[in-house]
Amino acid sequence: MSLLRYSILVTGVAAVTFTLAWAVALRRVEAPVRGAAAFGAALAVANTVLAHALVLWSARRSTNAFLGAVLGGMVGRMALMLGAVVAGVLLLGLPKLPLAVSLLSYFVLFLVLELSILHRRTTPARLGEGAGR
Repeated sequence: MSLLRYSILVTGVAAVTFTLAWAVALRRVEAPVRGAAAFGAALAVANTVLAHALVLWSARRSTNAFLGAVLGGMVGRMALMLGAVVAGVLLLGLPKLPLAVSLLSYFVLFLVLELSILHRRTTPARLGEGAGR
């Protein structure tokens, strides 16, 4: 899947789920809680788009380059996320719990999505699979 299509998919998923969360709970809470939830969602979107970009960049390179980009990219992305969370809490005054819940929820959702897309991309199709069903 191209980076543009993946970005659109992830942003769409985030928009739909955040709208649902707004309708169910977020509209009734204070503005800082809503801001923290939105900030966490935005961080998770940026994280997964960057991860997908690294996978696409390294896919046609050597195994060492692939592992370096994916594993090194993971360390770099986690450091940037930590910095962004610290900045959000200390500089923006965002509440910690809503930020953490939002970030972790979207992170897990996007990780599952990313792994399923990568699995489909790297698994060879079997002949006759699904025929006659």
